[in-house]
Amino acid sequence: MPGKFSYSAGLSSVAAYTALFAEWLQKICNPQDATRITSALNVADFKEELQALANIRDSEGAKAQQAHYAAIETVLRETFYGLLASTSIDQPSFKQVWNLLDIITIISDNGDCDPALAVWLVEELLDSQTVEGCRVIFDYLESRRESIITKHFKPKHLVILRTCNELLRRLSRAEDTVFCGRVFIYLFQSFPLGDRSSVNLRGEYHVDNITTYDKTSFSSSKSPELMDIDIKDTQTSDLTTQPSHALNKHEAGQADVPGLAVKEAKGVTFQVRVGGDVSQALDADTLYPIFWSLQEYFSTPTKLFDTSNLEAFKRGLEATISKFKQVQKDSEERGATKRSDDHRRGTKRKRNGASEENTSAFNPKYLTSRDLFELEISDLAFRRHVLVQALILTDFLLSQTPKAKIKTGNLKNKAVLYDFALQEDDTIWAMRMRLEIASYLQYGPDGKFYYRMVDTVLLRDKNWVHWKAESCEPFQRPSVSAENFVEARNGAQKACANKRLRATPLGSLDLRFLSDGENMDGMENFKEPARYAVPSPESLRGPIADDEFDSQTAKSEDDKQLAASARASKLWRMLRICYKSKLRVFDKIDDGNNLEALFENGDLGGDDQGSGDAEPVEQEQQNVSQTSEVPVSPTPDPSAVAPTKS
Repeated sequence: MPGKFSYSAGLSSVAAYTALFAEWLQKICNPQDATRITSALNVADFKEELQALANIRDSEGAKAQQAHYAAIETVLRETFYGLLASTSIDQPSFKQVWNLLDIITIISDNGDCDPALAVWLVEELLDSQTVEGCRVIFDYLESRRESIITKHFKPKHLVILRTCNELLRRLSRAEDTVFCGRVFIYLFQSFPLGDRSSVNLRGEYHVDNITTYDKTSFSSSKSPELMDIDIKDTQTSDLTTQPSHALNKHEAGQADVPGLAVKEAKGVTFQVRVGGDVSQALDADTLYPIFWSLQEYFSTPTKLFDTSNLEAFKRGLEATISKFKQVQKDSEERGATKRSDDHRRGTKRKRNGASEENTSAFNPKYLTSRDLFELEISDLAFRRHVLVQALILTDFLLSQTPKAKIKTGNLKNKAVLYDFALQEDDTIWAMRMRLEIASYLQYGPDGKFYYRMVDTVLLRDKNWVHWKAESCEPFQRPSVSAENFVEARNGAQKACANKRLRATPLGSLDLRFLSDGENMDGMENFKEPARYAVPSPESLRGPIADDEFDSQTAKSEDDKQLAASARASKLWRMLRICYKSKLRVFDKIDDGNNLEALFENGDLGGDDQGSGDAEPVEQEQQNVSQTSEVPVSPTPDPSAVAPTKS
């Protein structure tokens, strides 16, 4: 229960608001659910309280809105401080604080107080609690995220951003990794995708992230046996051995140059030039300073614009990949030997996952101790993390090629566009390194899936980089207005509604001719003999003459051609009909110009056209063969009689 407050701030409405909010909190107090954070309060359950709040505001007359805001904020702050002073966050009664924050959210959405008041109080609440208490408070924020950002987000977003950033500064990335992730996820879900508060428009790098490691030369004078092994190894490699007194001052200073490692022990100095052949992997002690020096380029990629730094980075990355390949090969050989030994010993029970490397390990900060270096590079997860960094940096270098700069020449944000252009030989090297890294990342358990995930993220990151170079132009479309929505909905309903068919649809054929006739319907018309009976030659005699007349009197070539085609069609049909009974006179037709020969012995229609059998036809063919020298086959093929061309 909140305490009683006498503070009125000189406003008569403060006392009325104090009594109203005290009664409101008493109404929603539920001891049964006091041990956990429940769902948000429903505004529909507090219509009486909201009406009472409006009555108090109206009773004060036409005062300025800020005066009402000040009165309500005064009461709510005093109530909040009273609850906070009298209740611990681990007590069940602390639920009244959550109820009070829900009430503030309801009245702020209703326009009765400052919209950002709830998040201001949450910010103060986080400052007053330990990290464990902040976890509980953040549980409340995650459960109320939708209600907080739904209305009046613009006056709240800066307070939310400041609150989360202050909380992240208090948290340890190593010990509170999950909590930090929750805070980031809350920010990503609360802010729009294109909000500029989450975009590094000036392209600044996190130069404060410095990786410290032992840069001094390795000396194993305390371990002579180990030194004997090193000497034996170095004699089989491409090392230059010189007496220590042969190094002048300039050569001794080369130990600080990236890409050049100096190892001294017992008066013998070994200079290991990494820029040469890297097929022979360096030993861990020589690689140690070269490997950790790469982190400087990973954190500040613009250093590679300097030629000397780029060359040092190239040598260091090649040496690192060469060593990683050797470690991978040794690991596979040890794994094969171990499997062979296990097979000889027989099957034994193993713990789940004991035979697989832990590829999902997370290291918030690298451990750069020299003693741990060999153990680190033997871990597949560690090697993958380093190579992903190298993959990001090679993509950055490939974005500085002249070909890639053509696409970004007209973009606005010059802060993320650089004048540096990568040379052709360096471009070839970067492409080759990218292929080698991509191939290596696919090794090991789930290597294909791991590389596909990394490649997808980098591909999408290129789109974000291009969007940033465009000065983060807004890509969200404005919401559809109510008028346009209603118009589109009505149009869709009209287009999908069932339409009444027309009596005569547009473009359809008039089928009324099927119902013509007094005593027969349309289908009976199709049974007329004239539709399927063979016409008589006499019925085609007149139309042929008409077509011939039209051809002679035609005024244009098109009309003449049309009449000639119609006459040839009818002439062919007449000859097709007459070939059984008048084949003997076909030689007198003279290409269709003398059709009277077909009608000299009377009408050819009626029974003559279909009564000819094989014997009369053969007799006629014999007569024709006697009067003509043209041989005729005894059984003529109808297709052999072709229409003569007019």
